[in-house]
Amino acid sequence: MAQSSTIYVFTIRLADADRRVYETLNLRLAQHPSESPEYLVTRLLAYCLEYREGIVFSKGLSATEEPAITVRDLTGGLLSWIEIGIPEAARMHKASKSAPRVAIYPHRDTTPWLARLAGERIHRAPAIEILVIDRELIVAMASRLKRRMDFDLSISERTIYLSLGEDTFSGTMEIRRLK
Repeated sequence: MAQSSTIYVFTIRLADADRRVYETLNLRLAQHPSESPEYLVTRLLAYCLEYREGIVFSKGLSATEEPAITVRDLTGGLLSWIEIGIPEAARMHKASKSAPRVAIYPHRDTTPWLARLAGERIHRAPAIEILVIDRELIVAMASRLKRRMDFDLSISERTIYLSLGEDTFSGTMEIRRLK
């Protein structure tokens, strides 16, 4: 018998001073049985960091042709292709040809992945944004995951501040580029 997804419900008070976005988000995320807590947290944080009109999660890990998150304009045109994890070069090539903006949020160490990508053929490789969130922040949030969570998320000068109850965590977000 196959395991079913675990549903998480998040209420997030988002204050992104860098982009002047102030919203309360009510999100339901399904965690696939093969999805690690770190991947789920990275997916959630990426959604918050990219939040704007037209943003949506994909249908999940089973929708292999879709990115984890997309941003579309009012006509349905694809504006941003947002990946979570460490995609292969062929997927990044496809993404870069499909959308004017490609952003990748890795959920683990990028060193071996970036070394493996060196010399690969990727359309508009230098334009792809690799947004690395402080690993300690991801691990801290993943270790405190609950089925229902209510928290504050603030971003200022690429520093992320997370308030979970009485606990406060912070970490930076670094932008890397392919060469």
